[in-house]
Amino acid sequence: MVKLVEVKAKPDYRLWLRYENGVEGEIDFSKEVGQGVFAYWSNPDNFQNVHIGNSGELSWSDQLDICADAMYLSITGKKPEDIFPVLKQETTNA
Repeated sequence: MVKLVEVKAKPDYRLWLRYENGVEGEIDFSKEVGQGVFAYWSNPDNFQNVHIGNSGELSWSDQLDICADAMYLSITGKKPEDIFPVLKQETTNA
C-alpha cells in the first residue's frame, strides 16, 4: 500500500490525509463520535491528538487506531483488488 505521510485534524471531526504518492483528501468521522470505541472522541481534544503510529496507522494514543490503507481506499474510491492485483487474480480463479 501507499504510505501515509501526513495527517491533520480539522474542525468537526474531519481528518486531512496525505500519502507518499501525492494523494490527499479529507475523511469525515463526525457520525462515529461517541459510538463504541469512538466514545474516546467524545472529548474533542482526544480527536485532535491524531498522529501516524509506528506501523503507519492513524493513532490516538493506545486507545484507538485506524488502518491508513482503508482511508486511502475511501479517499480514492478504489477497491483492494485495484491496488493489489493478486487479489483480482484470486477472485477470478475462485
